[in-house]
Amino acid sequence: MDETAEDVAVALVDARKTYQLGEPVHALDGVTIDVPRGSYTAVMGPSGSGKSTLMNLVGCLDTPTDGQVFVDGADVGAMTDRERTRLRGDSVGFVFQGVSKDERRERAADILGRVGLGDRLEHAPNELSGGQRQRVAIARALVNDPAILLADEPTGNLDSETGANILDLFDELKAEGNTLVMVTHERDVAERADRIVHLLDGGVERVESVADQAGRQHEPQAGDEHDDASAPAEDGGEGA
Repeated sequence: MDETAEDVAVALVDARKTYQLGEPVHALDGVTIDVPRGSYTAVMGPSGSGKSTLMNLVGCLDTPTDGQVFVDGADVGAMTDRERTRLRGDSVGFVFQGVSKDERRERAADILGRVGLGDRLEHAPNELSGGQRQRVAIARALVNDPAILLADEPTGNLDSETGANILDLFDELKAEGNTLVMVTHERDVAERADRIVHLLDGGVERVESVADQAGRQHEPQAGDEHDDASAPAEDGGEGA
């Protein structure tokens, strides 16, 4: 891990999480995966596949039963609760910290505007709709410029236009060098990422490179380059 810490934002090494619910339930069962810095990773899988457990471990909200989870170079399982709280605040935290009140307010106003809530800055939570409150939560997650952004169903309960705005914002954050990890059930949302990690029964079923797939989809097929030349002329064929 020491050799790659500068290039890897998150690393799971044979990570396992087992809950004792009468009998052992293996929520994560030997997951090994790296999340490079500056990458955009989507996580997909059916209910019970381990998505929430994975996010809890990466978000420093829980520790593995076995194996290791590294976040920003730190071994999460070897840390105290206080150390994990500090790491979560510094690297993946969803709280305002590290900037002045005026700076926080200015950035909050900017982020709220980008998610379509610029006119709701002075509104109390109970004055917002469910979709608006969800967008505020996303804005709150962004306001501290976290090194690692975790997003769990970020477009859920949002109308299509607002959801598209959120995904455009994530694209901007990726372009700025941020590391994003997003859980989603929606294939079209996942395809906005660089790659998709497919979970099944607590393990990694496969890792799909979205960029490679997009490249293949846009490769010209044999004969495509001749389509224009072989098409009949629209004008001048008859009566010339």
